[in-house]
Amino acid sequence: MSSPWSASRGVSPETSRLIIERAHEELVAGNLDDRRLEQVRPLVRDSWERSRRQKVGADGLPPLALTAEDLEHYRLEHPLAGVMEMIRSLLLPGDPAESGVIVAVGDHAGRLLWVEGDLHTRVMTGEMGFVAGANWSEDAVGTSAPGTALALGESVQIHQAEHYNRLVHPWSCTAAPVFDPETRRILGVIDVTGGPEVATPQARLLVDATARAVESELLVGRLRARATPTRSPSARAASARPAAKHTSPMRATLRVLGRDRARLETAGAGAALELSARHAEILLMLAVHPHGVSAERLAELVYGDGASPDTLRPEMVRLRKALQGSAPALVPESRPYRLTAGLETDAQNMIALLNRGAHRVALTTYAGPVLPESRSPGVEEVRATVRAVLREAMLTEASIDVLLTYADIPEGAEDEEVLQLCLEMLPARSPRRAGLVTRIERLQNS
Repeated sequence: MSSPWSASRGVSPETSRLIIERAHEELVAGNLDDRRLEQVRPLVRDSWERSRRQKVGADGLPPLALTAEDLEHYRLEHPLAGVMEMIRSLLLPGDPAESGVIVAVGDHAGRLLWVEGDLHTRVMTGEMGFVAGANWSEDAVGTSAPGTALALGESVQIHQAEHYNRLVHPWSCTAAPVFDPETRRILGVIDVTGGPEVATPQARLLVDATARAVESELLVGRLRARATPTRSPSARAASARPAAKHTSPMRATLRVLGRDRARLETAGAGAALELSARHAEILLMLAVHPHGVSAERLAELVYGDGASPDTLRPEMVRLRKALQGSAPALVPESRPYRLTAGLETDAQNMIALLNRGAHRVALTTYAGPVLPESRSPGVEEVRATVRAVLREAMLTEASIDVLLTYADIPEGAEDEEVLQLCLEMLPARSPRRAGLVTRIERLQNS
């Protein structure tokens, strides 16, 4: 089956992109009486004004509302999980890699749960943070099809410069909310993002029809469930018992990027804990070895080959005392040494962003090498791995804008291969080429 998005139908916004862009600039600057705003569609102008009142940034990246682990668990329990195959079959028939568009499904709050479709388009839109786990509500990124559809409770099309966030101006999108078929509360949103072909009247009909088909499927599933044979009295009694209360797992993050003294942030604990250099090394090793590590091995990772566990033990005592006050759930167990509560690191979270295709977002979170002054073998290995993964993602998947940003930080500034790739990707008349040529020549002559 061919893709419904393959042929452009030649529909353009009513007002030229140039006028819309200028009107947007005037609104962001606070010039609400500029006459160009009258030429912007009322739906878009109203959304811009809501976005401005909410103090949404016109250039910022969307917040990552769900970590990789939270996203996985949340998707499994979301009501739309069971209809994803239907959504794929209706909006991405045939080979999704040749569709030229991406389909995103989000929850009622605008958090994207699934982002699928054309690989190249996913990479490009990932640069603006359009990835699973990101918050694309109006309050987070301003005017966009998914966020504005949720705000209005109806299907919406946003053409290129009509987006409030400038990073999204190259794209068009159509989105429709999905309602609970019985309560009529919003369950989520279905969005198609791509070129001008995704913002045609035909595209809106297709996305609307998909949302209604999903609602019908949800209702049919519920009616079938109710029609199943009545359970036994013992089963009914068991289901009537109060459900056990589930306590949310403790959330803690160890920030080690660009820091010699790591910072331990624990949700709900108030002030963060600044760790000594040695305690930072130990806690990082325990974070990257979640299944535990022997005293002998941990001593080698922290102090080097041949180090005795006797050297490590006094530091472990001091670390336990430091954690007991602010993060008791993170006090390590012994034999083997391990953490019983989950501990994220900003380095691991950055790699997860790269894996999701959010290269621009990942690069903004990269504050520098992992514990840069540490000489612990285990830390040096983690540092090298993080730098290698970041470099590989920049060289193989990043857009030219993100690659140029990478070329301006220490990791990329002296990397001739990175600079050469920037030169190859830039247009022939780009004013940035001369500076790159100078930098490459300097590296070659040094």
